Amino acid sequence: MSLHNKLCMRQQLCDTVIRVDGSEFYVHKVVLCKCSPYFRALFSHWSAPDCVTFDIPGVSTSLMCLIVEFAYTGNVLLTGQNALDLFVVADRYNMTGLLQACSDYLEKQLNPQNCLSIWMLTDTFYHPELREKSELYTLSHFKEVVDTCADFLQLSAQQLVQIIESDLLIVKQEKTVFKAILKWIAHAPKERKTYSSLLFSKIRLAWMSPKYLIEHVNESELVKTNPECRAMLFQTLNPILDHMSRTSYRSFVCPSLAIPRVPPALLLAIGGWTDGSPTSLIEAYDARSDRWIDVAYTTETIRAYHGAVFFNGSIYCVGGFDSIEQFSAVHRLDLTSHNWEEVSPMHVSRCFVSVTVMNDYIYALGGYNGQERLNTAERYDPKCNQWTIISSMHEQRSDASCATLHSRVYICGGFNGIQCLSTAECYNPDEDQWTLIANMSSRRSGVGVAAYADYIFAVGGFDGVSRLNTTEAYNPSTNTWCSVPSMPTARSNFGISVMNDSLFVVGGFGGITTIPNVEFYDIKTNMWLSANDMKTSRSALSCCVVNGLSNMAIYAAALKSMQRQHLPTEEEDEMEQ
Repeated sequence: MSLHNKLCMRQQLCDTVIRVDGSEFYVHKVVLCKCSPYFRALFSHWSAPDCVTFDIPGVSTSLMCLIVEFAYTGNVLLTGQNALDLFVVADRYNMTGLLQACSDYLEKQLNPQNCLSIWMLTDTFYHPELREKSELYTLSHFKEVVDTCADFLQLSAQQLVQIIESDLLIVKQEKTVFKAILKWIAHAPKERKTYSSLLFSKIRLAWMSPKYLIEHVNESELVKTNPECRAMLFQTLNPILDHMSRTSYRSFVCPSLAIPRVPPALLLAIGGWTDGSPTSLIEAYDARSDRWIDVAYTTETIRAYHGAVFFNGSIYCVGGFDSIEQFSAVHRLDLTSHNWEEVSPMHVSRCFVSVTVMNDYIYALGGYNGQERLNTAERYDPKCNQWTIISSMHEQRSDASCATLHSRVYICGGFNGIQCLSTAECYNPDEDQWTLIANMSSRRSGVGVAAYADYIFAVGGFDGVSRLNTTEAYNPSTNTWCSVPSMPTARSNFGISVMNDSLFVVGGFGGITTIPNVEFYDIKTNMWLSANDMKTSRSALSCCVVNGLSNMAIYAAALKSMQRQHLPTEEEDEMEQ
């Protein structure tokens, strides 16, 4: 406790009294002046020199206790009950330190239920940093905000426009914006119908499927009763229907209705083997626009047969092969700064390595060190930049694949130097123990493994004779595998990731050559569908999904100059419903 604070507590050498709501606070002028220009002006300019007692209106006793505590200690106990009120008072009395403390606290407490109240608060009390953070949170969690936040229905028309017209608004489907407008208008239809045209013009209509536009938007009361909305709909729909045979029909739509928004997530395809050699290429895929974008910050090292994971805003590239050397090296790409750095290497070199993230650790399992297939495993702690050896697996596994489900790591298939494997095993980090689980129905090396819909999926691979298109799923609660519809294309050594509630497979080796094509499986429809091909055909790549980045807008900017090449099929339209 500081000397000033001790003196204040004992009311020693105090030279002024702050009176609030019947309570008195004995304080030192110099302390309050140091943290607030308001008190400095009050004591030196707005009162007589001999004035000792000052009445402060509009502040509760409990809040003044916190203000005095902060003035003397630089610290304050913030809670969900007092932070907003204290923010207002700190702004009123120009206590920048306390205002920043409140802002930092409110930023950490942002959730779909309070983000709008915090954002609207900054309309009255100027704090651009908190305003930006609360607005970005709202844009990133828009559907949850619409569904759960009571303040959504209290937005003004201008505030709602500001949100839905933003390129930074993240929605998986544009119909979310349409439904939000209907909900907002329905809350007070008499007053709000006058804003129908303004709000409707902010919907990116060209990013809805033609079927949804016809069956839902066209049949809504909003469009039926408003000629301007109906004209905007036809301005979008007619060119689409007239040019359905073309691969870029959105180029015929009014630009303001066809600009893509920021993608909610991106699938990165990193490195791999193409044209007889490894590559450093990174491509990013946006599922909503079905487009691949070349990423400028290529990998620092050309590599194939490596692992890549997204963790805490960074991509980690683990191990791999450059056609000469097997790597133990690990490189980290900060997706905000776009800077690469080499972090601590693994204990051993590993190409054909299996990599996953679980409970804030990165796991590297098995692989090939240039001499033998490995059963060893290790994990990396990014906080202390250190790899630790964990228990070895039951099998030597190179060219296997792994995934995390319910705080367990599952690894399936691979090659042990003699044969392709159908075995699989599970790691329990609490016991540092591997347990063999039920065998897959097929031997699979170069397999893709992913956790999806509470199952472990094993997709494709090589059985020692041919490339596979078969898929099976493991249920941990029953220790059984079940068959799943086969993907259209047989492949091994491909990228695999889950994005937007779908299981994506990317590239790979088809038996004769590398392939660029991309397919995805939706468990709700039990169907595989085709997506747009990568620009570069490659195998031995690694894929991971990134989201929650503060700079996702750079990808939207890249997409603005592109038009979607892949038209939605009838099956995809059904999925969108």
